[in-house]
Amino acid sequence: MAAGGAVDPHYAKRWLILGVIGVAQLTIFLDTTVVNIALPSAQADLGFGDGDRQWVVTAYALAFGSLLLLGGRIVDLIGAKRSLMVSIVGFGLMSVLGGAANGFPMLVTARALQGGFAALVAPAALSFLLTVFKDPKERVTAFGVYGALGSGGLTLGLVLGGALTDWLDWRWCLYINVIFTAAVFVGALLTMENRRAEDRPEKLDLPGTVTASVGLFCLVYGLSNADDGDWSKPEVWGLLVGSAVLLIAFVLFELRSRNPLLPMRIVQHRNRGSAYMAMFLLGIGLFVQFLFLTYYLQLILEFSAIQSGLAFLPMIVGIAIGATTLPPVLEPKVGARVLIPAGLLLAAVGSFWLSRLTTDSSYAGGVLAPALIAGIGFGLVVSLGAAVATVGVEAQDAGAASALVNTVQQVGGSIGTALLSTLAITAADHFVEGKKPSPQLVADAAVESYTTAFFWGAVVFVAGAVLCALLFDRHVTAQADPEVGERAAVPSV
Repeated sequence: MAAGGAVDPHYAKRWLILGVIGVAQLTIFLDTTVVNIALPSAQADLGFGDGDRQWVVTAYALAFGSLLLLGGRIVDLIGAKRSLMVSIVGFGLMSVLGGAANGFPMLVTARALQGGFAALVAPAALSFLLTVFKDPKERVTAFGVYGALGSGGLTLGLVLGGALTDWLDWRWCLYINVIFTAAVFVGALLTMENRRAEDRPEKLDLPGTVTASVGLFCLVYGLSNADDGDWSKPEVWGLLVGSAVLLIAFVLFELRSRNPLLPMRIVQHRNRGSAYMAMFLLGIGLFVQFLFLTYYLQLILEFSAIQSGLAFLPMIVGIAIGATTLPPVLEPKVGARVLIPAGLLLAAVGSFWLSRLTTDSSYAGGVLAPALIAGIGFGLVVSLGAAVATVGVEAQDAGAASALVNTVQQVGGSIGTALLSTLAITAADHFVEGKKPSPQLVADAAVESYTTAFFWGAVVFVAGAVLCALLFDRHVTAQADPEVGERAAVPSV
């Protein structure tokens, strides 16, 4: 039922809508990693240097992470369906532009524009999920599917990127998006209606928009510049200081604004704040898992692109189990306040296990089981974290709350990549000090760097589990749901 007792036009189509949202989520997260494996081929084809290579990936992450909050507020202003359809078309067109690139400038521009459109797709999709599924049990299932497709998209991108690069051409890693975006556009057209909350913001918060977008851009860009382990460069510390100033100004603006970009009431709720923190800390270690495990598979085990992608299948299976199979069974019995810390602990177990890898480890003996265990943990945190972080928010804040879910993951991933890469580089440098150079020493130093990153990733996961266990409210709380005029409980928290 909709407000005022009217029949909700989306209720009968809710599972079809979940399918549309799932494909949208899969598309934008798949694109975070699908290009990674294709980079060597793209570099050889277009002739750009090693120093430019990282920007094909970073440009997407920069635009995506820095514009998410703005995208969320646009959803609140113009409605979720309109936002989704416009942004998914833009995403598809920019994918074609990137696939047709005749040089590095064209490719990196297309990737940045893809990220900008993704920053509107993500909150629009999650906002629809939040307003369509009202039954607590159905909502847990829906968020599980959403979380599995998001996290699974990261690993599936590696599989798909390897297959397309080996069998067709690197350009198909971008052209393939046309199929997904067309499916989302047609699905949204047939199943969704555009609705805007009655108490939506009157206009965009310009000071908040500028300080948040530029502040997040400076944060992600500054951390990206530290990926070589050198934090003394002005383009690192200068941008990080600027980011801190801008983000502090953003919070002050939001506390005083009549139409805030991010209403502080969203994060001041104890359980929602804890869920956002869990997803932020998960992001720190999650992206590093993909990065360094890919290096290990290709450089140490000498897997091909397609073999490396397929090697992540156990992690995809684990994510699916953690996001879709376990929550409906366990969440009603023990609650998200137990399962989210448990998910972080499982991620820690998998990451710590990977930190024991050596140059002599095999895939079956050293990678398969920890990848599966870590995947189960990732699935639990992403699905239940997204549910707790968004349930109970006021209708006019659905877009902003949805955007923040993706923002904390993206920012966490950027911080984790920079920090743990620095630790990895330092570990490799210390390992080779005073030793006679040899191919074996190079391999041993590389593994030392990977395992150092896995170990500190495990430490972050354990710290997150402890903090979340302490901060989650032990009592079930209820939030007024303005869409249905009823009391909607935060799922078993």
